[in-house]
Amino acid sequence: MFNYILYRIGQFIALFVPLKLAYKIAVFLSDLHYLFAKEDRRQVFNNLKVIFPEKSDREIRRIRLRMKRNFAKYLVDFFRFSKIDKKYIKRKIKIENLRYLDDALSKQKGVIALTAHLGNWELGGVVVSLLGYSLAAVALPHKDKKVDNFFNLQRKRKGIKVIPLGKAVKACLNTLKENKIVALVGDRDFTEKGIIIDFFGKPTFLPEGPAAFALKTGAIIVPGFMVRNHDDSFTLRIEKPIEPIAVSKSINYHINELKKLVTQYKIIIEDYIRKYPEQWYMFKKFWIDPISPKDAGAF
Repeated sequence: MFNYILYRIGQFIALFVPLKLAYKIAVFLSDLHYLFAKEDRRQVFNNLKVIFPEKSDREIRRIRLRMKRNFAKYLVDFFRFSKIDKKYIKRKIKIENLRYLDDALSKQKGVIALTAHLGNWELGGVVVSLLGYSLAAVALPHKDKKVDNFFNLQRKRKGIKVIPLGKAVKACLNTLKENKIVALVGDRDFTEKGIIIDFFGKPTFLPEGPAAFALKTGAIIVPGFMVRNHDDSFTLRIEKPIEPIAVSKSINYHINELKKLVTQYKIIIEDYIRKYPEQWYMFKKFWIDPISPKDAGAF
C-alpha cells in the first residue's frame, strides 16, 4: 500500500508540473534515496565493474549516479503516459529503421520485439502501439495488487495488451499466430530457470522465452531500444531482424539451437549496455558467480 501511495503522488507531480521541473524533483528525491541505499550502490558498482573492468572506481561511481538519475526520469515518463500522443512522438522521438518491423511482419509469422531494461523500454512499447501496431507485452506482476493494477492500467490505456509473466506461454503463442507483436525483455530472467549464458564474460541466467518462441513458431526477433538523448528527447532504434535458424516441430527443441539464438541477440544487448551503461537499470546482483572480495567491498 505504501508503494502504491508513493506512485500515485509521483504521478500527480509528474502530470501537474512542467516536465523539466518534474525531472528536477525526481532527480533530487533519487539522490536523497541513494544516500541511504548502500546495498543498491554496492550491487550496481559490482555490476558495472564486470562490464568495465578497465574503468577507475571514480568513473564507475559517476556512471552509477547518472544511472540512478536516469531511472528517476524514466519513472516520470511512465507517470506521464496519458500525455503521450502522436504529436509528442513527432516532437520528442526520433525513430530509426521502422522498416525492419514492417518487413518482419510481412512474413506472417508474428514478431518478437526484443528489448532490455535500458533507456525507456515502456515508452518504446507505447510508441509502437500509438503508431498503429498491435502489441502485447509480457510483464512481471508486482507483489502489491494495487501497484500491479496501476502499472498495467498505464500500459493498457495506450493500447498495449499486458500478459503476466507466469501465464505467458499460451497467450504469446496465440498472439504470434495472429501475426501480432509480442514484446519481451531479454536481459534478465526473474525465475532463475532460464538458460545460462556468458554475458560480458561471466555466466548469468538469461530468459529463454524470446528464443524458445521463435524456434517454436518461426516468429522473427526484432531487437529495439528506446534510448534517452542528452536533451531528454528519445531515439527508438530498431535493429536488423533475427530469423530463427530452424523451426522445431515440438517444444523439445535442441538446447544448442536455443543457445545459438540467445547468443545472437545477447551480443546486441551487450553492445547497447556498453554504449549506454548509465541507462541500464540493473540494481541487483546480476551474475551467478560471486564478485571478487576486492570489488564486493567497494561502494
